[in-house]
Amino acid sequence: MKTYWALQDAKNRFSEVVELTLREGPQTVTRHGTPVVVIVAVKDYEKRQRPKGSFVQFLRDSPLYGLELDITRDPNDTGREVEL
Repeated sequence: MKTYWALQDAKNRFSEVVELTLREGPQTVTRHGTPVVVIVAVKDYEKRQRPKGSFVQFLRDSPLYGLELDITRDPNDTGREVEL
């Protein structure tokens, strides 16, 4: 069905916009032909707002987790010269 609505049409047919959102997914509202807002179902909105997990869990899930990496710096390495 329709996924783009002119603002005036969306206002006049708001119940229909809501029903289509619940049945078919997000509905975009335009003003002067430019998309300005998207109407989404609460369950979809909450799914996007939920954190995906902690940073610690992200690192633990990394394929590099548990590898013994040598991250010590050579004491003779003074860095590089930077011209300011």
